Amino acid sequence: MFKGLKSSEEKILKRLDSPAKIQDYLNSLPFNFEPNGDVCRSPRLVMRTKTAHCIEGAMFAAAALAYHGEKPLLMDLSAARKDFDHVVALFRKNGKWGAISKTNHAVLRYREPIYRTLRELALSYFHEYFTDDGTKNLRSYSAPLNLNIFSKKKWVTDENDIWYVAEKLCDIRHFPIADKKSIRTFRPADDVEIRAGKVVEWKKNSRKKFPS
Repeated sequence: MFKGLKSSEEKILKRLDSPAKIQDYLNSLPFNFEPNGDVCRSPRLVMRTKTAHCIEGAMFAAAALAYHGEKPLLMDLSAARKDFDHVVALFRKNGKWGAISKTNHAVLRYREPIYRTLRELALSYFHEYFTDDGTKNLRSYSAPLNLNIFSKKKWVTDENDIWYVAEKLCDIRHFPIADKKSIRTFRPADDVEIRAGKVVEWKKNSRKKFPS
């Protein structure tokens, strides 16, 4: 149990007692477009502001899993330089890995716990991970980061940005998706995939979802 939680925060975390419920909660939060500059908000600040971007959503999901006795694990999906990394929260069920993900796009989302290894899970994001010109850009995935190492920093209830989590994710060991020779032969995504990849869930600077 985390020290210093407010009753309103405990109420939220208590009801999110499954990965599916955590994902539904994250989907209900408008995407954090960082209108005032880069931020890396703690789970407390996610609940307060009722917005999140990918790493904020992943850290919140990890906190909710930990509240119910699971390990708070993150995995970084690292992209080539002209693209952004993506971060997911990891969970296991019946010995298989799944992932909780906060994204504004129709892809890079929740993964059911059907993957035998973290590599299998990471590879499930490969074909969706492309730039506007169709370049497939996923390059590596990290070892799992257990956020319990930040217990003394009170990462769940920190009133400040918790960049130390993002920095640690960048520093831990990453495993390549493919070798350089293979990367040079990657076929770009099709036009229809590129168009589908531009579907978004939340309008920028709005708390309203795009209509389905």
